[in-house]
Amino acid sequence: MILASASLMTISLAFAAAVAYAISAAGTSRLPAVVINSAVWIAWILHGMLLFIGLWGAEARFGFAPALSLTAWLVGLVYAIEGFVYPQFKKPWITSGLGSACVLLAVLFPGATLNPNASAWLPLHFALGIASYGLFAIAVAHAWLMTRAEVRIRSATDAQTGMPILTMERLTFRFVTVGFVLLSATLLAGLLFGGQLYGSAHALQWNHKTIFAFLSWLTFAVLMIGRFRFGWRGRQAVRVLYIGSGLLLLAYVGSRFVMEVILGKAL
Repeated sequence: MILASASLMTISLAFAAAVAYAISAAGTSRLPAVVINSAVWIAWILHGMLLFIGLWGAEARFGFAPALSLTAWLVGLVYAIEGFVYPQFKKPWITSGLGSACVLLAVLFPGATLNPNASAWLPLHFALGIASYGLFAIAVAHAWLMTRAEVRIRSATDAQTGMPILTMERLTFRFVTVGFVLLSATLLAGLLFGGQLYGSAHALQWNHKTIFAFLSWLTFAVLMIGRFRFGWRGRQAVRVLYIGSGLLLLAYVGSRFVMEVILGKAL
């Protein structure tokens, strides 16, 4: 569902945030770290203002693009904080590039208007789900950086990321652990209180979204057991992380994309 009448403020904020993200992405190897970090913070603040208008404005909307946009915002926050804690940490340019794309995508596809009769607890349910999306996205980005660093070590090339690999591995699985807890809480709330959250007409249904969500939960559960019981690490653990994250992406974002863009229906 494309919103053709986006306000001038929304368009201006989206354009400014996208430009700030683009500057931080393009200047990764060309600009001083202080300029890149400043651009990331500016982009994150403008992006947050845009999300607030879209989700809590006069006509609140939500869909696949706002979900991606909110996930990118959370990822940007974590990388901004890590850049402060680890000044030499080399943030991957692709995260800022995705942030820029997600901001613009949310303007083009703002999603469907939220049901005014839905429970007042629905925003909390959304927040838990999107927070788990964000944490798994951060874990995937860290796992990709970690894998790239290991490959460079084997090929005797520069593997410096500004953060020790073991530290990055610990952070990766801390994000996975917290993301798994939030995903479990989200699914449990939907399972037990779906009717109250969405209305009786939208209670829990065994559709593609639900099936993919539970498959992703099972995949992450296997990863958690493998990690803490059998000591999984390296490529074996990363592959399972990628599979679980892919299933989770299909669960909400994928199903909403099909309905809103391909089929042109509002949920």
